[in-house]
Amino acid sequence: MPLTDTAVRQAKPGEKEYSVTDGDGLSLYVATNGTKSWHFRFSWHGKQPRFSLGTYPEITLKEARELRDQARAQVAKGIDPRSKRREEKRAASTSAIKTFEVVAGEWYAFKLPRWAKAKKGAAKQAQLYLDKDLIPALGRIPIAEVRRADVLACLRGIEKRGALNVARKCRTWLNEIFRFGIASDYLEVNPAADLDIVAAKEPPEKHNPMLLQHELKEFLRVLKVADIKDYTRSAIRILLLTAVRTGELRNARWDQFDLDNALWTIPPEGVKQLQKVIRAKGGDKVPPYLVPLSRQAVEEVRKVHQMTGRYKLLIAGRSDPSKPISDGTVNVALRRMGYEGRLTGHGIRATISTALNEMDYNEDWIEAQLSHASGSKVRRTYNHAEFVEQRRGMMQDWADYLDLLEAEG
Repeated sequence: MPLTDTAVRQAKPGEKEYSVTDGDGLSLYVATNGTKSWHFRFSWHGKQPRFSLGTYPEITLKEARELRDQARAQVAKGIDPRSKRREEKRAASTSAIKTFEVVAGEWYAFKLPRWAKAKKGAAKQAQLYLDKDLIPALGRIPIAEVRRADVLACLRGIEKRGALNVARKCRTWLNEIFRFGIASDYLEVNPAADLDIVAAKEPPEKHNPMLLQHELKEFLRVLKVADIKDYTRSAIRILLLTAVRTGELRNARWDQFDLDNALWTIPPEGVKQLQKVIRAKGGDKVPPYLVPLSRQAVEEVRKVHQMTGRYKLLIAGRSDPSKPISDGTVNVALRRMGYEGRLTGHGIRATISTALNEMDYNEDWIEAQLSHASGSKVRRTYNHAEFVEQRRGMMQDWADYLDLLEAEG
């Protein structure tokens, strides 16, 4: 029996979803949450598929019957009404002009969950240079009309101000944005492809300055008497005794330390080198970065925590104990000590790595202590949670060696 407007309006949800037939393949589907939608079922190559014609009351009974009749006419002509609907939706979605700015925004939203949320991470940098360079130059151009010459002119402007590293990153982002556009069916050709061939050559990469082994004795002497804050002196000593990154030390919490067992456990999300691994495998599948502590490191950790007020952070900030010390604290202190251009906080890690390699310690132990990928060409895995006892002995030897140098100084 055909439906009436009253019957459609009064159809109530039940414990299970149900359908009420109107005729010629049209039915009203009532979900358990009360949503009502029109379904059309038809015969197609021996099957009985169905698809939605819209929801009630947005689509009235009369309108649903008209849509059903149109779909029946298409079936009679050998046209799958589902394909016809997809084509119409596609045409409607692409009829609006997608500018470079719109597509870049879609790409950014797609990438954002995959980027580490670090202060200086890819998300911040990409947003900065989208706003500063890429959108002002290309933003208003329809994505399908952006020419290679437009992209090249944008990049040349960045190169002209000497920002060659930024230009390289922008080439990568532009290439991804246009590839994203191609995958989204906004354009056919990537105008940013192969532009590295005509890119201005970057100068050789400048590595963080580091000390050689024979320079350590003098450095320890200077550190001992330097006119710097005592907590900064302790921070530098902890870096020297553990080889952790400055960011890992700045953000270290007191509850990460088990001083009775001389072990520092850094959660994987707090380790820069593990961010990509976490995004690929999931945080629950990546073990923490285990840092065995020498006797001297335990003493220094305990001392600096007491010195700075015994807050949740190992080294609490002076103005706000809930925030870490500045990311420039260590480097400023090293400059005051006369080591500008000779050593940075990150360079301390390179100093330790070089010295331990020269002292003929196992490469995998050293790489694990630095939370680098394994030196093994076969495995190339992160061994940050491995070789703990071997590293404990190595770092105790290292701490005793530094004590010996300091005593000689």
